Amino acid sequence: MFLNLKIKTLVKSWAKPALLLAALLPMGCATANTSEPTEPQAQSNYERKVQIKDFIAEMVKDHDFDPEPLEALFQKVERKQSILDAISRPAERTLEWKDYRKIFITKPRIDQGVTFLRQHRALLERAEMVYGIPKEVITAIIGVETFYGRMTGKYRVMDALSTLAFDYPPRAEFFRGQLKEYLLLAKEEGIDPLSLKGSYAGAMGFPQFIPSSYRAYAVDFDGDHQRNIWQNPADVIGSVANYFRQHGWETGAEVVLEASTEGDAFQSVLNQSLKPELSVADLAALGFTARNKNADIDANGKATAMQLEGVRGTEYWLGLKNFYVITRYNHSKLYAMAVYQLSQEIRKADLKR
Repeated sequence: MFLNLKIKTLVKSWAKPALLLAALLPMGCATANTSEPTEPQAQSNYERKVQIKDFIAEMVKDHDFDPEPLEALFQKVERKQSILDAISRPAERTLEWKDYRKIFITKPRIDQGVTFLRQHRALLERAEMVYGIPKEVITAIIGVETFYGRMTGKYRVMDALSTLAFDYPPRAEFFRGQLKEYLLLAKEEGIDPLSLKGSYAGAMGFPQFIPSSYRAYAVDFDGDHQRNIWQNPADVIGSVANYFRQHGWETGAEVVLEASTEGDAFQSVLNQSLKPELSVADLAALGFTARNKNADIDANGKATAMQLEGVRGTEYWLGLKNFYVITRYNHSKLYAMAVYQLSQEIRKADLKR
């Protein structure tokens, strides 16, 4: 059962009855982008209180919240220095594909992926039928994000978003927006805003949705009138599948293909952007082609030419539309490649047993 139903009573005490607001436009990623951290400037306690007061006034004016319960709520919110330390920490060295792959393409993650797929096969196959997303891809996303729900975060979401909204000036605008989204989703879903936990950046549940992504893409996939991405596998699976469909996944199409190269002209277009800009035919003219000549790909379809450093040396890959869709979940070609390759390993292992 989703969070104890008595929390609905708690929510009614701090939020006025109001028409549910429509979900905002897509954020472009499911999880919070915390790259390029910057050392925050010191915030005085007085400045923080002023910002919170202004935020409450905005929620009252724009979204019909009662001020007194919101003020009481923020009295219980805790500023977490560990969150500021984590987001301000200097970026680690850039990983090559050979190192990144070792983190996610492991026997335990594959085995647990097969277990998850088999345990929820009926739900995954229904999601595949409804949304057109392969069951192994949905499974791999959950595996990469939280090891199938094992690592969903230890911070209260309210603490994380408030700390970053009012004590981290470099990203304050973004996290203030996510705090607003979080309070709105708590109001809409009947959830005690202090009850949910997530990552230090406020990403939540098995799929690590930030609040705006939750409001835009989370679905009630089992008809119980709740969108529970924290405990309900049906809603987790349906929500991930819906996210991919809404971002343009092409059912039955290839994702990424090993590439062959000829000459040097292709070097000028390697790793240019995540979004495909050139056609498959354009890349072929530059000497960059799919190694599998029988692959069913549209010569006029957009693609991107990628160079990765693997365990056995340089690898070339042709990223297609569906590969780009995976990067909408997390803006990284290494992430998308890990999701895809994990999905294929899970699929192969499932078929063998």
